[in-house]
Amino acid sequence: MRRQKYTPLFAFLLIALTLLLVAPGVTAQQAGRRAAATENELASRAAIAVMQAGGNAVDGAVAAAFMAGVVSPQSSGIGGGGFALVWLAEAQRGYLLDFRETAPQGVDAAAFERRPLGDAERGKYVGVPGEVAGLFELHRAHGKRPWKDVVEPARSAAKLGFPLGKFLASSLASQEKRLKVDATLASVFFPGGKPAVAGARVQRPLLGATLERIAAEGPKALYEGPIAQDIVDTARAAGGALTLEELRSYRPIERKPIEVSWEGYRVLTMPLPSAGGMMVAQTLRLFSKQELAKLGRESGAYQHLIAEAMRGSLADRMRHLGDGDHQKVDMDALVAEGRMAQRRKTIAIDRTHALPRFGLEGQGTHHLVTMDEAGNMVSLTTTVNRSFGAKLVTKSGIVLNDELDDFTAQKDVAPFALAQSPNRPRPGARPLSSMTPTIVLRDGKAVLGLGGSGGPTIATNVTQLLLDNLVFGLSPAEAVKARRFYVPSSRATILLEDGASEALKKDLAWRGEIVATMPFKSSAVQMIAVHQGRVLAASDPRKLGGAIVK
Repeated sequence: MRRQKYTPLFAFLLIALTLLLVAPGVTAQQAGRRAAATENELASRAAIAVMQAGGNAVDGAVAAAFMAGVVSPQSSGIGGGGFALVWLAEAQRGYLLDFRETAPQGVDAAAFERRPLGDAERGKYVGVPGEVAGLFELHRAHGKRPWKDVVEPARSAAKLGFPLGKFLASSLASQEKRLKVDATLASVFFPGGKPAVAGARVQRPLLGATLERIAAEGPKALYEGPIAQDIVDTARAAGGALTLEELRSYRPIERKPIEVSWEGYRVLTMPLPSAGGMMVAQTLRLFSKQELAKLGRESGAYQHLIAEAMRGSLADRMRHLGDGDHQKVDMDALVAEGRMAQRRKTIAIDRTHALPRFGLEGQGTHHLVTMDEAGNMVSLTTTVNRSFGAKLVTKSGIVLNDELDDFTAQKDVAPFALAQSPNRPRPGARPLSSMTPTIVLRDGKAVLGLGGSGGPTIATNVTQLLLDNLVFGLSPAEAVKARRFYVPSSRATILLEDGASEALKKDLAWRGEIVATMPFKSSAVQMIAVHQGRVLAASDPRKLGGAIVK
């Protein structure tokens, strides 16, 4: 793709747009050809501004990801990592980039068997951050605007200030004690010792200066020199093991998406080191559209069958999945049609499996979607893992991830009769993720892009909303608002969101489900769809995001 020349006027317009980002978020828009759906309207507006200035969906996604790290630091940032799935309309191919964090060579595997770790050891959770390297490579390969242009909205927002969003404000209020453990977090977000409130203008000058260097120098600014030393010093002061050499040698990895043909659609989704795509692929191969549509979305029979599919996938995750670069994992075999046909025979409309019986043969993440007028689409998930990651902020203003907490403890795989977890901590390994960026194609065109946040709820949410659209015809706005369910790993077998009817609960119980109420409400899905030539975008109201189509 030909890059366009950087101009001072373009930079001025981007700064002006950033300073005007004060309107309350909207859930959905339905006009135009460029679209962005993110968990913060400021990120959506940054994406649209860059695309309107001549950029493509990749430029928009990179700008949105950088902006998200500034205005929604509880969920993402340049101290974390993620995955990006792209549909390149002209080339008629998918492109997938893994910029997941990696464990340092000195990872303390024994420590992960005695979690949770205390504040003095929270640096042990910190993996080598991949976000800047990943966004740079994504942009280098397929962006149009100059690199400096796509970083500029985030840099100016950090330096000049931005209105605090409602979701971030609620996170600050509810987690005040935990967040004040870090002096830099406290100084920025707790002025006068009190949590900043929604609408207050917040500045992050240290991060702004760091982004200015990244805009000018690229990834080298973060992975070498004083900022890299700052990252290492901050992590090691809290018991971490990062080294300068590990930062210098970090590289994102291009991978091949999982692809499933289903009912006339091509579904592209995430491979290892995520387990989310496997759940999507297995669920699609278990059921036909006709079978699911006949049951009805709100029926106990439908929700029970999908929950059974999810439990089977979660059992496969525990038994088989880890970093595919550190051990052999045959993903094709795990999602094979023949294997799923055998599993389908074990799933009954009136019986519930306990999670470990399958497979015996048998709030700190941000998702965004962008689309441009040429039909290119990006589904990108970025994360620092739990809220505000490791609660460690460098002197350069970077919130460090706690991604290594995604490694699995031995006690959690004991019910599956495993001597050791395939997702155990190992030097250089990328911990297994639930992030599930997904793009659906029809007749060579992207017709749906989605993904989510919410830790282990991501894959279950994405699977449900994918079916909401492809089976039941729900628009993005309808799908993100609808009640959904979650499959936990213990105690109850299914968790329903508030408002579920007593009739549904009784129906599920008759089928053997142990029903309880979802205890958390901050998981979210972002969606863009194309329906009869119209571009529709929606942002999940659970995290008060914003979707824009222009």
